[in-house]
Amino acid sequence: MTVVLKLGGSVVTDKETPETVDEETLAAVASTIAEADTTRLALVHGGGSFGHPQAERHGVSVADGSRDAAGVWAIHDAMRRLNDAVIQQLHDAGVPAQPVHPFSVGARDADAALAFPLDSTAAMLAEGFVPVLHGDVITHAGAGATIISGDELVTRLAGGLDADSVGLCSTVPGVYDDDGRVIPEITDLADVDAALGGSEATDVTGGMAAKVRALLDLGAPAHVFGPDALEAFLAGENAGTVISGGN
Repeated sequence: MTVVLKLGGSVVTDKETPETVDEETLAAVASTIAEADTTRLALVHGGGSFGHPQAERHGVSVADGSRDAAGVWAIHDAMRRLNDAVIQQLHDAGVPAQPVHPFSVGARDADAALAFPLDSTAAMLAEGFVPVLHGDVITHAGAGATIISGDELVTRLAGGLDADSVGLCSTVPGVYDDDGRVIPEITDLADVDAALGGSEATDVTGGMAAKVRALLDLGAPAHVFGPDALEAFLAGENAGTVISGGN
């Protein structure tokens, strides 16, 4: 069984304090992953207080690119250092994690189509490792470098690895409706579009609406949940909001 799990930037970092890892939450998450009976697990983590401030500072987003080498490196370096911290916590818990840096793997063409080979990631899984990817900059033909979000990586991994289950672990227990209650299941974006309120997020990769749109297009059931439900998700149980487009 292949599981793709994203740890949101708000889970692995303190988003209110620049470049600060949330050591307590990350350690708890790493421990839960270590104790789970999951044989093929691919992880992705968000940028939180590391990648997003640097991307905003240098004017780089999913749509807006830059050829400023120093700025592009500053964004990637922030994410590389966060990736190091995440992997260290996973190692401390006994998880055989290994890094996969998207900047060195993928690229976009002039039409923004993504080429992202999964050979190294699949090989890691086959050898019993846990590949850990992250939001990053990525070379973009005609635009220098743009952002590849963790959510896009989740979509690529889910399809390319034929994932059986996909999870997005955030600091909220699921997708909320207009009354602030967790929606148990979403099968159509139109049912929750008003509650999601578009993509007016403060980060450079889109908010919950963008996540739900991407997850509805997956061929595997996806779950949006908080850290307290991570154990249940890894055990194959329903957790938080279940998102399925019926594919």
